[in-house]
Amino acid sequence: MKHWIQAARLRTLPLSVSGIILGSFYAMSQSLFNWKIVIFALSTTLGLQILSNFANDYGDGVKGTDNDDRVGPKRAIQSGVISPQEMKRAMILTSVLTMLSAVLLIYFSFKEDNLGFSLFFLLLGFLAIASAIRYTVGNLAYGYRGYGDLFVFIFFGLVSTMGIYFMFAKTLENGYLLLLPATAIGFLSVGVLNLNNMRDEISDSKAGKNTIVVKIGGEKAKIYHYFLVISAMILVLLFAFLNQFHFDQYIFVVAYFPLTSHLITVYKNKDSRTLDPELKKLALSTFLLSILLSLCLIFFISDIFFNNF
Repeated sequence: MKHWIQAARLRTLPLSVSGIILGSFYAMSQSLFNWKIVIFALSTTLGLQILSNFANDYGDGVKGTDNDDRVGPKRAIQSGVISPQEMKRAMILTSVLTMLSAVLLIYFSFKEDNLGFSLFFLLLGFLAIASAIRYTVGNLAYGYRGYGDLFVFIFFGLVSTMGIYFMFAKTLENGYLLLLPATAIGFLSVGVLNLNNMRDEISDSKAGKNTIVVKIGGEKAKIYHYFLVISAMILVLLFAFLNQFHFDQYIFVVAYFPLTSHLITVYKNKDSRTLDPELKKLALSTFLLSILLSLCLIFFISDIFFNNF
């Protein structure tokens, strides 16, 4: 059990649900909410993230990408604690459970109405599962050609945040501003992947895994990273301004302190192989930002303080 928990990479899970939380609270701020939708959206997203982690372990393991040159924690197949056959069975089981969760999510969102929406999200569910697997698995794995960033941005940023809101509202007419923080969550999620690829640049290059970092080099990858994180911070501020946030609703900027500290660490870094601790910092900072911004959508901090004290 310990090895399976390690293979699931628990530290990646809070980041994966950040968009779901934000989109749900944005819907709540418009008096749109259903706990069944939230629960199955969270379980579907967590299933996709765990499936992606299993598939990454399997794909990189059987290709030999995870080897002694790799700096991060040893993967399950690399260390031999889980066999490729066992991991493949786990991927199949996780895919089935994730798809079942997605079907229940679609049912509770649209019921017997909106057949077109149901079919669209069902197709989206199949695409998400296929994309999670094909990131590193197979001869045409897109993660080996530098398209992993695009997958993360689309599914864990735009689809996660805008998709859950649409399931509540059945329209994006009153949710277009949500695109700003959805893009921000997508950028920060890509930032975590970029950090991972910066750390693994040497081993990935040797193994023929042509991530964006391998393609553009470590120094340009740093500039790319600054763009992702700083743009995300600006987009959230713009979202707050356009939504005419009260001054105490800007409490979400608390999350900017660890983000800024993270950027300083990356700027000063001379050896990308030492960046592994920053993955957890950026992932948890993104999760904190989503939680604080979500609460700011429905509460005035001053009201909470004065009503309780």
